[in-house]
Amino acid sequence: MGRTAGRDPEQTRAALLDAAGQLVRERGISATLDDVARRAGVSKGGLLYHFASKQELLLAMAHDWLEQFRVTVLAAVDPDDDAPGRLVRAYVRTSIDGALDAAATRDALVVIAHLSTVDAVTDLARADALRWQEDLRADGLPDDILLLVLAAADGASAQPVWGMEPAPEELERLREQLLALTVRDGAAAPDRA
Repeated sequence: MGRTAGRDPEQTRAALLDAAGQLVRERGISATLDDVARRAGVSKGGLLYHFASKQELLLAMAHDWLEQFRVTVLAAVDPDDDAPGRLVRAYVRTSIDGALDAAATRDALVVIAHLSTVDAVTDLARADALRWQEDLRADGLPDDILLLVLAAADGASAQPVWGMEPAPEELERLREQLLALTVRDGAAAPDRA
């Protein structure tokens, strides 16, 4: 099976990562490179051109997911918000708003759970978590507020994996409460809802 007509290398790479994500969600990391190539409509040689091994493919999936979250959070930073905690507020908005789509969140968390069984992925995720920790701590909020707000946002975003699907209005109320905690004078936090 040759290259799909009209598909450039970046589109092919994206199709491979998407197919790998689907297969990991369905079968775990036992899915083969042949399975991924077939699902993506790419020859195995085409897959190997982009990813030399299964581990490289799984690592690329994890890297792309982590970077996509970072890009989404950074895009959610309100340009008019120059108060301490602006990155934390963007993190909260991104985490809570993402939880509003429970099915997509559950699917993503299943894939992440499978990927986390790969040592190289765990190392990558740990490095990313340390980077977030450093960035969020540098955002100017007291450590106790930061810990509470992040734990609540991360917990709320993971609820769908356990079958808990809070009503959208509950998540929105939680988001507003967490945002308010990030403003030192207790005033309502800036929000681009």
